[in-house]
Amino acid sequence: MRKQPTFVVLSLTACALLLGACSEESKEKPASQVAAKVNKEEISVHQINQQLARTPNLTPEQAKEASRQVLTRLVDQELMVQQAGESKLDRDPRTVQAIDAARREILARAYLDKLAGALPKPSEQDIKDYYAKHPALFAERRIYNFNEIVIRANPQEVLPRLQEQLGKAKSLAEVGDWLKQQKLPMSANNATKAAEQLPMELLPRFHQMKEGQIGMIPSRDSILLIQLAASRPEPMDEKAATPFIQQFLFNQRKVEAVDKELKSLRDKAKIEYVGEFAQLAKADAAEPAPAEKPAEAVEKSDKTGQPTATESIDKGIAGLK
Repeated sequence: MRKQPTFVVLSLTACALLLGACSEESKEKPASQVAAKVNKEEISVHQINQQLARTPNLTPEQAKEASRQVLTRLVDQELMVQQAGESKLDRDPRTVQAIDAARREILARAYLDKLAGALPKPSEQDIKDYYAKHPALFAERRIYNFNEIVIRANPQEVLPRLQEQLGKAKSLAEVGDWLKQQKLPMSANNATKAAEQLPMELLPRFHQMKEGQIGMIPSRDSILLIQLAASRPEPMDEKAATPFIQQFLFNQRKVEAVDKELKSLRDKAKIEYVGEFAQLAKADAAEPAPAEKPAEAVEKSDKTGQPTATESIDKGIAGLK
């Protein structure tokens, strides 16, 4: 019998010891790392925590119940994933395309998160300035109670007649009666909204409205008539407003940073459009860039020729005293 070389024996011994160590290490792995086993696959506590992170500020009791619900969903998901694998659905062209699209979305979002992570947080002075410039949101904040009528019709066809009627009517009920006579589809509602729930560009107008006055806000295929039934002051001091202002200003900076970064990336990249998309790209490039206008002028302009929301609400408010 041939004698094994010494170095081979040593190597086999070392491998045996290494495998033994690995086995012991796996036995000593904390059980808390694994939340459940589905056939041969494990669901980790990390996966549960990742899902829970999407719902912050949970109490311990809520977190416990949420963890149980998340784990149930993950188990169900894993069962379906395993069945999909056995059915070779991961090779289906539609599945491959969906996975690729999800991967691209995740990577793009990760890049945006990295970009946002480098942005400075708003300073105390930034927050003070924003608070001072928006009294309707904070120092003079109000809770509004509105009577609303939604008219489902083409604004271009209805607005002239509606504006005339607003000038004659003494109440929103009269306007509603007129709409019924015109057989225009409509629905009435009552809503209570805080200042921050109203469109920012219209908030100053709402803030100036008196009880009983009516505003008119057209959209693409409907018109909203909104009457201020009542309002009450509910100011927010600077300390309470700080986290909201901070988040708003940060989001605003993030949008600006993303726009700037995308413009820079586009300028550096070689982008070629093919086929019919090449013609569309040429048409877009041929359009002159819009000249910058003061905020007030932009607010009053509309490419469709329809009154803007701000313009219409001003007319509506002026129509009913």
